[in-house]
Amino acid sequence: MIKDNDLLNNINKLRTTELGIERVKQNLGLETDDVAAWCRQAIGQADEIIRKGKNWYINTGGAVITVNARSYTVITAHKITKKQM
Repeated sequence: MIKDNDLLNNINKLRTTELGIERVKQNLGLETDDVAAWCRQAIGQADEIIRKGKNWYINTGGAVITVNARSYTVITAHKITKKQM
């Protein structure tokens, strides 16, 4: 588990947009309406958190969550396929 970085220190600022909610729900097959809370929990249990340019990429539980590093907005999330491993 990752203990300290800028994303985790500001996890309470994490939010998403209506389009982001729909993308994450569709791509991961989520049933929850509170995608931001689901992402906060998943990020808290992350295997890997990497910042590349303007985004954070969080590898957690078979998925990669993309978060804008400046606004802490969840942009999208995708399941990790065998090809990506």
